[in-house]
Amino acid sequence: MTDAIKRRALLRGAVASALGVTGLGALGTLGSSALARGDGISAASAGSEPLKGNIHHSVARWSYNFLSVEELCQLVKRIGFSAIDLIGPGEWPILKEHGVDSSMCNGAEPSLEEGWGNAEHHSALIESYRKHIELVSEAGYRNLICFSGNARGLDPEDGLKAAVKGLKQVLAQAEKRGVVLQMELFNSKVDHPDYLCDSSAWGIELCKRLDSPNFKLLYDIYHMQIMEGDIIRTIRDHHQYFGHYHTAGVPGRHEIDDTQELNYPAIMRAIESVGFEGYVAQEFIPQRATDEEKIESLYSAIRRCDV
Repeated sequence: MTDAIKRRALLRGAVASALGVTGLGALGTLGSSALARGDGISAASAGSEPLKGNIHHSVARWSYNFLSVEELCQLVKRIGFSAIDLIGPGEWPILKEHGVDSSMCNGAEPSLEEGWGNAEHHSALIESYRKHIELVSEAGYRNLICFSGNARGLDPEDGLKAAVKGLKQVLAQAEKRGVVLQMELFNSKVDHPDYLCDSSAWGIELCKRLDSPNFKLLYDIYHMQIMEGDIIRTIRDHHQYFGHYHTAGVPGRHEIDDTQELNYPAIMRAIESVGFEGYVAQEFIPQRATDEEKIESLYSAIRRCDV
């Protein structure tokens, strides 16, 4: 048995064990051999209540990168949902093989720092986004992430004007191809110093000036809690501008459990109450010691957000 096969077997055993200790007793009993055979085990068939369906769940690829894409596809389907966030064209065939959606596509951006708020990057961005809009549409996906980039001395108003000018050169194509560009809100206090789109107000103003149903904000709850708080009121008052949500615990970007300050069930109820039909993606960095415990963290986070 090769090291790669041994690792897959161990991880499948970890999936079975983790889900077993969180209440999926039948899955734990079936164990890694059933998972290895791909017997179609799911949270529902394993004796746990199925997910309610009010929130469309996803998980960020990068935060569970100790699993291969194939392993992560198997895991999310066994938990009971079927979407992975922040994944590019090279790995879409694996998702399609497993019937898993690419809930937020990436790969068009050169970096998080070089974005639409600075005109010097527009030429490269326009070329890349035109290409990726076609790829997303042809694959049957909908959402493509984008970033404001860093200010680098620009006044916020000048950054807005630049972003409008640049994005307008690709939005008509996005509208025609049914692709929604989603600019992520980041905090500039802890994780992304100098990032332009670091407040909901800046992002909402950009949405208003572009005035397109194919441009939305990726409202990252973790980042906006750090920058401005008032999460539930913001969602209720401005939900029409938010096309996607990310989660993580504050402080630290860790598990969304009782060690952090956000009340995620209440936030999810607010998201559900405004009729949101997009995805909520878990984007926390699991801190628990073993792969099995990290898998359990994802299961627990999905259940916590399943209102």
